[in-house]
Amino acid sequence: MRGLRYFFPVLFLSVFVSFLAPQAHAQQQVTLGNASAPLTGPWKFHTGDSPQAKGASAPAWAQPGFDDSAWATMDLTPPPGSFDPVIGSSGYLLGWTARGYKGHSGYAWYRLTTNVQDGRTRLALKMPDDVDDAYQIYVNGQYVGEFGRFTARGAAAYFSQPRAFLLPENFRGGPVTFAIRMWMGAFTPLVDPDAGGLHGPPVLGQASAIGGLLQLDWDAEDRGNYIAFFQVAILLLALLVAFGLFWLDRKEPAYVWLGLACAAMLSLQSMNLVANYTTWMGGNTVFLLEDAVLTPATIGIWVLFWAYWFRLGGMARLHRIVWGLVVALGMATAMLRAPLYGGLVPVHAIVWLSPLNLVLKLLLGVLLVWVTVRGIRKDRAEGWLALPAVLLVFLSRYSEELLVLHVPTIVYPFGVGISINGIATILSLAIITVLLLRRFLRGQHEREQFRMEMEQARQVQQMLIPEALPVLPGFTLESEYRPAQQVGGDFFQIIPHATDGSVLDGSVLIVAGDVAGHGLQAGMLVALIVGAIRTATDTSFDPLAMLQSLNRRLIGRGQAHATCLALRIEANGAVALANAGHLPPYLNGKEMPMEGALPLGMIANAEFSVMHFQLAPGDRLMLMSDGVAEAQDEQGQLFGFDRINTMLQQPITAAEVATAAQEFGQEDDISVLAVTRTASMQSEVA
Repeated sequence: MRGLRYFFPVLFLSVFVSFLAPQAHAQQQVTLGNASAPLTGPWKFHTGDSPQAKGASAPAWAQPGFDDSAWATMDLTPPPGSFDPVIGSSGYLLGWTARGYKGHSGYAWYRLTTNVQDGRTRLALKMPDDVDDAYQIYVNGQYVGEFGRFTARGAAAYFSQPRAFLLPENFRGGPVTFAIRMWMGAFTPLVDPDAGGLHGPPVLGQASAIGGLLQLDWDAEDRGNYIAFFQVAILLLALLVAFGLFWLDRKEPAYVWLGLACAAMLSLQSMNLVANYTTWMGGNTVFLLEDAVLTPATIGIWVLFWAYWFRLGGMARLHRIVWGLVVALGMATAMLRAPLYGGLVPVHAIVWLSPLNLVLKLLLGVLLVWVTVRGIRKDRAEGWLALPAVLLVFLSRYSEELLVLHVPTIVYPFGVGISINGIATILSLAIITVLLLRRFLRGQHEREQFRMEMEQARQVQQMLIPEALPVLPGFTLESEYRPAQQVGGDFFQIIPHATDGSVLDGSVLIVAGDVAGHGLQAGMLVALIVGAIRTATDTSFDPLAMLQSLNRRLIGRGQAHATCLALRIEANGAVALANAGHLPPYLNGKEMPMEGALPLGMIANAEFSVMHFQLAPGDRLMLMSDGVAEAQDEQGQLFGFDRINTMLQQPITAAEVATAAQEFGQEDDISVLAVTRTASMQSEVA
């Protein structure tokens, strides 16, 4: 829209251009009002660089008196219907590589002598928007400007941009010689097969008119990059979504690789936009980073993303293959880009480097197809839904190969540039977003179902873990249970003995233990053990018989292991205790010496340690799980047995022990059970 203020004045200005037959110099007769005229020539053209005369202010080939009659001629009139095969814009001229100078890189000169009439104000020259790669402009032997940075070793080129240069202020008309010193890098023909020099005629005109044309060119540049800016916004949003999803679900590595793919493509697109609008980065640097680093890495990351998305096996081997190909492709591509190509790497090496480069890139594409096929075989519904996104990813990463067939990769409907790469990227991310939403909703459903199952298991466990302790004459009982998760792996049962099924004889069987693991599986194992305990007490109250019975129930159930301690306390204080790998109990604050034994479920016919002792009135026996000693603070320091011993040297309840360990830093289920023999035989309830 900014260019409209220049459009109508320029539209109604007259442009009269006539050509004179070339004599000693190529000449074009130009008559200017408040207008502009394309300098189509024919121009004189010569490869190589001009000698620099000693003491001269400009090269010899830039001087108006230089005899260029032996030079070749080159008409810069765009053929009707011509278009740029890279970006699809109209009015495109083939470069010198396609006009008889194939294989030439480095310096070349264009010269044109023009007779300008009716020039009443300051004049300017607008250069073509598409050039390869850098240039300097001389008017009547006077330097007026350049695009690129020329040095003794060549020129640092940038992405082509609209540029205009004012002619010397004292020039108002008459004969004028334009000399354009061009420089093209050896790698440019690898990017554009029709590269070399000017891809359109320079335009001469009044400074105000040229300013309007320049503004229109920048407006066209903006329109051509609308999709690129939109792509940057979409990629940034996708990047945030991917890492946000990973923050919510750390068990899904596909989210990380999607974020990395978006980050790589965002870097690519942002770097191109910076190069299109500024001269902060040289063209050589952009091409090297884009082609040798970011593009191979992006393809490799996409391969790994889809492999993780389909949850395929053998990821370690796939990583080695992918990154091996990425490194090989990056090195092969770097040898075809400046500064290596044409320097350390000879130009003729393209004969084998170019096919190698293509083969390596296609191998990464084959890996992407192979991953997709495996994904479809593993999960047909998920695979077929993902297939369009995979194909679009493939197209976005391999769109440059279409240039070999001279297929435009950018079209301009309504003056807005739309690239195949950009559309494929946006559509692929849109499809991936749908797939993410589908997987997220399915995951939410599974998590909700799991939550309900956990809640049901917790309710079952609450029924299995006694909340109201039985009343035992002559004893005080305390218990405290703090699961680390919703469903814990600790258990205990307190079963009073009845002589006739209803009358208590004063003895009690206590079974406490800790199953391996946490969560639902541990909760189900606890339910199994508690049921087995209840069944076993129908026939025997013997602690050793209890452990042997539980061991038989757990043998052959995979990882169904548990430490367990069973003890029978008689009314007179006599205790029989059997242990299967559980922590020894504490009697009056001191750890009881016990022989070690294997946990339940390890081997059949295991032997368990048994001991007998007497509880005197006032004695206190405390049992606890390893969750107390294994509590851990933020520095990784364990609660440990020393702290337990210190706490038990003074009167302390089971709840206080459990709270101390929990506040220190709970890592595992915590259960504490205390039995105190009172001096009297009155019933007491903790």
